[in-house]
Amino acid sequence: MSAEAADREAATSSRPCTPPQTCWFEFLLEESLLEKHLRKPCPDPAPVQLIVQFLEQASKPSVNEQNQVQPPPDNKRNRILKLLALKVAAHLKWDLDILEKSLSVPVLNMLLNELLCISKVPPGTKHVDMDLATLPATTAMAILLYNRWAIRTIVQSSFPVKQAKPGPPQLSVMNQMQQEKELTENILKVLKEQASDSILVLEAALTLNKDLYVHTMRTLDLLAMEPGVVNGETESSPAGLKIKTEEMQCQVCYDLGTAYFQQGSANSAIYEKAREKFFRTKELISEIGSLSLHCTIDEKRLAGYCQACNVLVPSSDSTSQQLTPYSQVHICLRSGNYQEVIKIFIEDNLTFSLPVQFRQSVLRELFQKAQQGNVCLGLEDLQYVFMISSHELFITLLKDEERKLLIDQMRKRCPRVNLCIKPVTSFYDIPASASVNIGQLEHQLILSVDPWRIRQILIELHGMTSERQFWTVSNKWEVPSVYSGVILGIKDSLTRDLVYILMAKGLHCSTVKDFSHAKQLFAACLELVTEFSPKLRQVMLNEMLLLDIHTHEAGTGQSGERPPSDLISRVRGYLEMRLPDIPLRQVIAEECVAFMLNWRENEYLTLQVPAFLLQSNPYVKLGQLLAATCKELPGPKESRRTAKDLWEVVVQICSVSSQHKRGSDGRVSLIKQRESTLGIMYRSELLSFIKKLREPLVLTIILSLFVKLHNVREDIVNDITAEHISIWPSSIPNLQSVDFEAVAITVKELVRYALAINPGNHSWLLIQADSYFATNQYSAALHYYLQAGAVCSDFFNKTVPPDVYTDQVIKRMIKCCSLLNCHTQVAILCQFLREIDYKTAFKSLQEQNSHDAMDSYYDYIWDVTILEYLTYLHHKRGETDKRQIAIKAIGQTELNASNPEEVLQLAAQRRKKKFLQAMAKLYF
Repeated sequence: MSAEAADREAATSSRPCTPPQTCWFEFLLEESLLEKHLRKPCPDPAPVQLIVQFLEQASKPSVNEQNQVQPPPDNKRNRILKLLALKVAAHLKWDLDILEKSLSVPVLNMLLNELLCISKVPPGTKHVDMDLATLPATTAMAILLYNRWAIRTIVQSSFPVKQAKPGPPQLSVMNQMQQEKELTENILKVLKEQASDSILVLEAALTLNKDLYVHTMRTLDLLAMEPGVVNGETESSPAGLKIKTEEMQCQVCYDLGTAYFQQGSANSAIYEKAREKFFRTKELISEIGSLSLHCTIDEKRLAGYCQACNVLVPSSDSTSQQLTPYSQVHICLRSGNYQEVIKIFIEDNLTFSLPVQFRQSVLRELFQKAQQGNVCLGLEDLQYVFMISSHELFITLLKDEERKLLIDQMRKRCPRVNLCIKPVTSFYDIPASASVNIGQLEHQLILSVDPWRIRQILIELHGMTSERQFWTVSNKWEVPSVYSGVILGIKDSLTRDLVYILMAKGLHCSTVKDFSHAKQLFAACLELVTEFSPKLRQVMLNEMLLLDIHTHEAGTGQSGERPPSDLISRVRGYLEMRLPDIPLRQVIAEECVAFMLNWRENEYLTLQVPAFLLQSNPYVKLGQLLAATCKELPGPKESRRTAKDLWEVVVQICSVSSQHKRGSDGRVSLIKQRESTLGIMYRSELLSFIKKLREPLVLTIILSLFVKLHNVREDIVNDITAEHISIWPSSIPNLQSVDFEAVAITVKELVRYALAINPGNHSWLLIQADSYFATNQYSAALHYYLQAGAVCSDFFNKTVPPDVYTDQVIKRMIKCCSLLNCHTQVAILCQFLREIDYKTAFKSLQEQNSHDAMDSYYDYIWDVTILEYLTYLHHKRGETDKRQIAIKAIGQTELNASNPEEVLQLAAQRRKKKFLQAMAKLYF
């Protein structure tokens, strides 16, 4: 051994084996000791902790020379940290059960996005548009892992979870938890929007008939090498951990089954799909065996799902397994066959296989149905008596004296339970049912949306224990923080629980558009609080106003029917309300102003709004500027002063400010770049408000403003065009203050929202097309250029208006086709210009690597000069067949130059129509 080698070995052996706790990840990073660490029996820190720390370090923002906070740099250190996180996940064999149990939703989202990136999945590409069968095995597996996780996360978020008991309040911890909660909610919102695409991706995976491979630590190392070193091993040849087709399909079937089962609550027909997936999962498990290394299914949970599906969707197969008594009872209850239920219970009296608690739950369900007027074999409850006694048949059968006598008798023998010292309204007069197990009652409390039943359950629960706060039973019960302080200040614990739960459930029902139940819950809550809290009474009136707005907008408002004058008056009353100490939700003000704009109450917003509102309510101020701009729009440009005011307000909202914090030594220790607080609201708040608008003119004005703001950027190469864009200023004094990246994102979000409201607005379609053109997405740009023409020409059966297909639009379509190597399409589009661009047409026809159908497009050319050039070109190349096609096209009588102008125009229009329809079929 040489002296140098001996020195190196001595130096290496003298290094500490265990790094200091504060820099362990740096130690692993520098010494490449990750694999050695993971092989330890009980590694500390644990693998999942490593993933969290690696990703946290890689996502830390940086500071540039101008002391501005920048996104995390794409440098070697951060790339290695991300790679190490992926290698730890590979060590865990990408087991989603382990990863989901230990990692938060934001961290796991970041990890799987890094997996997609390193697996060569193009960013921004919809997974549903990718053909899994043609992708490399590791790329397809990365897409499946991401979409499986997306579906599993959505399903998991729908489960009720008990809140953990809060410890001593710590501000920093609470802030961190709140930030993580908001980030999780944002990710969940995106995942739910993409849920249908994820389901399609997983369904497509079930058609694959090839084994897949998932990245291992070795293949990740290969990807991190120089491209020439890898030799395509991870691209074209099998590499990584092999996942058999049956194992993959088993996991995917199970995840799809849980997704369909969750959706079945809104559409019972979907339960059939869930049943099919779960039983297919059982078949696959029997094929591959329950000891599979890469397919971990909780078989007890699967059996529960199968049993539930058998109840919800009983099999029509006569050879199917015998239904259990539980299933028989549920089927009878759903079908209304109550005599059969009695028969089942009588038979069970011999074996007692059905527990007493189950019998009691069935009894309570029957009482609920009786309350709704479905089954009334005996009337022990005064509320039932009132309900039945008002029925038309009851009034017909009994005389008034008999009816009054019966009700009086029932009133005397009916027990009463009151919530407070003095009896107030009938809401307190409903007797509670017998007590049952606390766990069962809590479960019913979570599921029930009947205010009377909720009250009964709470009375029973409070009768069993006085130590519990039952408003914390489900973490899905959320009341806005501005209200929770007032509600949780109610001294009586039963009343506090009841008010909180009624409001939380009402808000949830409103969110899921179950407006009838929301109204019942809010009405009950209003009746309850009216007697002891004027403040909460006004809160409930405000929430019921918001509910009525949502009900109208989701109902008759969608067909264009104007809201009743009473609702408009209540909205005005809310906006002008000046009651002190009333907790107000920001969203109600948003919805009220959006409501006035959507129903064109511009006169009120511009002339009748009290001055104090413009100063105190930013949404009223924004609404007034939008309404005034709409009114001024038809006038001359110099009279549009409001448009300039609106421009300045939005520019200020989209501006950023930097904060500098200096230490005692004078050095900058903290720099933050964030949204400016000088604006009347934050950009996210503005975006949220805009997404409540539906009036086309208002949306068009907002879109044109943001498009103009996008275009004033100095480095913009391709402007986006928009209607009414000329009303805005053409420059900004301080360009550096505007967050143009945020503006570009806002334009995309607003166009997507506007097209969801009206997919047939050609002006908005052109904005979308220009946006894709500006970001070099030429195929998508052509799609929207063609769609804009199609919607205003009856799919090109009429002439596209010249203000839609301007010369600029045609030139951009030409450039799209050129960059997509569709050169014959370029030549044809050159004819659409007011002055035919022969130079571009001839140059494109000279290209020999065209990706379009070339000579099959010659029938769409009406300009004889271009056809003659084609004839010459094919003759020069010796392409006899193509030359004959061009000659045949020239020889058509309707293209004869001596024809009247009307005939030539008609021939051109016919070819334009056929060509654009052919293009639409190609790009739609």
